[in-house]
Amino acid sequence: MEIIAIVLALVGAGVGYGANNYVTKQKIGSAADEAKKELDKAKREATKITTAAREDAVKIAEEARKDEQVRRREFKDIESRLIQREESLDKKLDDIDKRTEKLRKAEAEVESLKDEIREIRAKQQEKLEKVAKLSKADATEKLMQMTERDIKNDLVGLVAKLQNEAKENAEEKATEVLVSAMERMASEVTAERTVTSVKLEDEEMKGRIIGKEGRNIQALQRATGVDIMVDDTPGYVVLSSFDPVRREVARQTIEMLMKDGRIHPGRIEEVVAKAQKNVEKEVVRAGEDAAREVGVLGIPKEVLHLLGELKYRTSYGQNVLKHSTEMAHIAGIIAEELGADVKTAKYAALVHDLGKALTHKMEGKHHHISGEMLRKYGAPEEVAVAAEQHHDDVEATTTVSLIVRVVDAISAARPGARNISAENFVERMKDLENVANSFKGIEKSYAISAGREVRVFVKPQQIDDLNAIKLARDIATKIESSMQYPGTIKVNVIRETRAVEFAK
Repeated sequence: MEIIAIVLALVGAGVGYGANNYVTKQKIGSAADEAKKELDKAKREATKITTAAREDAVKIAEEARKDEQVRRREFKDIESRLIQREESLDKKLDDIDKRTEKLRKAEAEVESLKDEIREIRAKQQEKLEKVAKLSKADATEKLMQMTERDIKNDLVGLVAKLQNEAKENAEEKATEVLVSAMERMASEVTAERTVTSVKLEDEEMKGRIIGKEGRNIQALQRATGVDIMVDDTPGYVVLSSFDPVRREVARQTIEMLMKDGRIHPGRIEEVVAKAQKNVEKEVVRAGEDAAREVGVLGIPKEVLHLLGELKYRTSYGQNVLKHSTEMAHIAGIIAEELGADVKTAKYAALVHDLGKALTHKMEGKHHHISGEMLRKYGAPEEVAVAAEQHHDDVEATTTVSLIVRVVDAISAARPGARNISAENFVERMKDLENVANSFKGIEKSYAISAGREVRVFVKPQQIDDLNAIKLARDIATKIESSMQYPGTIKVNVIRETRAVEFAK
């Protein structure tokens, strides 16, 4: 039984192995068929893709050929147009050459005609000189002498007539005469302080302000735009700049740095920015306070800002903003007495020196700048005119302009308002006399009345009455163009003829 079981097991194993082998062969054959089918399918798809790619390549090549043909046609058109233009330019150049040649010929003809005309004029002049028995220069001089002799008495008489008419019409122009007489004291101020001193706690602070290799002082000068001098005066730092606002910013910066104790380039920039904000606030506040003090409302913000900057500007030691507010009060009183517009007079007096805040930035005299800025920022035209005319180089055309001139003189000329050093005063007196002595026919000249008048004595043999009038005008013109002076200077030319004889 055991043997039969063993045999049956062997037979079953063989049958199972054969069946398994058969199944495996069937699967392998089926997989091979599937693989063959997939390969055929892939070949067909590859063939399709290759065919499509070839067709696309053919299309692209065809389009490229068409584009090339179009571009070639365009290049040919451009080339033909360039050729046409070149031919046209050649023709125009030929025409220009021909015209130039014609012009040369015409110029040559004109020059020859000019030469002929010159010869004819020379011959005519020679004939005239022979007939008149005078040369051209002699005839000119003789004609001038005759003309001068004929009109001299007429001119002197005309001057006397105008003076008499002015006296006769004095009652009709009482207001103008009064204001004009007062304006003789009107002054023009051009001087100002350009340095500010800051006191130091000790000499060691100078070294800290200068910094290592001068870095701190360079940073200060670069940030503030002010020249800083530390070695000129013991115990002080001197700030120099024509811009008073910059000097004030630099002063506040140094004081804050000394108080804080930290001085280095980074800290300097922070403190300068803070000082600039402080000064800007002070400028705006000063302008608003000045307008409020004199009772003038409606002033543009830009004008108020420039007005506030005058707080840091001085003329001959006189603060310009205080000078302006003082003038506004006086102008209101005079305008009320004369029946003029009080508000306009106050407004014009307050802003008359506005240009002094910009003289270091703009070219020109400060009163011209004042008028320009007032018009620019929308101030009334009568105010701009009065501010522009408050000095003698512009004729005063309104009563308000004359009032501003007068109050400017009153404010500037009052005792203690302005300071002039004795050295500068003597030098100016000498310069004034030298200007007068530079003209011919001057016997002697004296600067008198504190430099407000120059009295010139002329030689009567060389200067007659008519030339004396002209000489006074010429001296005044030269003084205006060559000197700076705080006031109107009267030029008084005196011609005196003396006849002396002795009885024996």
